[in-house]
Amino acid sequence: MGEVLLAALILALAICHGSGQAATPPPAGTTTPTAAPSASQEYLEAHNQARVEVGVSPLKWSEKLANATSLQVRYQRDKQGCKFANLAAGKYGGNQLMASGAAVTPREAVETWVAEKKYYTYANNSCAPDHRCGVYTQVVWRKTVELGCAQATCAKDQTSLTICFYNPPGNVVGESPY
Repeated sequence: MGEVLLAALILALAICHGSGQAATPPPAGTTTPTAAPSASQEYLEAHNQARVEVGVSPLKWSEKLANATSLQVRYQRDKQGCKFANLAAGKYGGNQLMASGAAVTPREAVETWVAEKKYYTYANNSCAPDHRCGVYTQVVWRKTVELGCAQATCAKDQTSLTICFYNPPGNVVGESPY
């Protein structure tokens, strides 16, 4: 349906431009279709929403980090059988999410990481027993300034792997995230 609407819109624009006529605006009270936010915008907005909630500066999108995560998720998909990556050895901070059966949106991936916030206590920089908070604290780490993310779908079992890299990395022992 969306592809048909997009094709019709492109055709209409081509006809208007080809005839030398200006496109006329839609009648008042109607809405025109808008482009869906790009994946990079969605990752960035979801991260920055979590960051503003705790009073830390917003992140900027990094094409360098996005390219690095793209290489990493494709490597995990193509060479590692869609297993989690060992992100501890890299020069960037990282989060990853494996979703079985379907791809997740960028916002859903980030919201999954941010959901750990309910187990984190800022006052003593700790996490509730039997829980982990590292992916949440990486999202909101105050010294991190840039982000890049990518996702790959693994055909064998229709899982998706999402990875985000953060520069500089967070989760430094002895420091609190924000």
